[in-house]
Amino acid sequence: MSRKAGANCPIRVDIALVHYPVINRHGEIIGSAVTNLDLHDIARAGKTYGVGTFWVVTPFAEQQLLAGQIVEHWISGHGGRVNSDRGAALSLISVCSDLAEAVAGSTERFGQTPLVLATCARMQRKTIPYETIREKVWRGQPLLLVFGTAWGLDPEVLGRADGVLPPLCGMTDFNHLSVRSAAAIILDRLLGVLEC
Repeated sequence: MSRKAGANCPIRVDIALVHYPVINRHGEIIGSAVTNLDLHDIARAGKTYGVGTFWVVTPFAEQQLLAGQIVEHWISGHGGRVNSDRGAALSLISVCSDLAEAVAGSTERFGQTPLVLATCARMQRKTIPYETIREKVWRGQPLLLVFGTAWGLDPEVLGRADGVLPPLCGMTDFNHLSVRSAAAIILDRLLGVLEC
């Protein structure tokens, strides 16, 4: 589906970056740390592609405080005064304790429950093709894209999602993209336009 930048379209997409529950390399459920790079790069990609809210999901008070301090620095602190573009991107961020809170927030914003789509580096049973989701999004279907940190989302989170996007695959067997790279690629596949 070809679109031009700035075309009138009913895009209603939020993203969530989950820090708990996620898994480690051994498949054990863990909580991961909020990172400055993830917040900045995913927020910038989100702003570029028209995302409404970037939910940073962590139940840990210290991590919530850290995320809040980073956002505040770039919105109302010194960072915002020297780089307003960065502040505009980070203004998308809302910190919450769990994925249910993000779903509820997106539901309130959209006026209806969004389609909750998880992402995973491995093929899952409930995989839905990118083109199918792109068509839904461009027709106004609200969407919450869920990304996992560490080694990915807890299988229970994957199971509760309405569907899972196909894994990103390159020309090699190496398959360990950073979450911020994966988020940018997926946003482009779903919301990218062919002509600027």
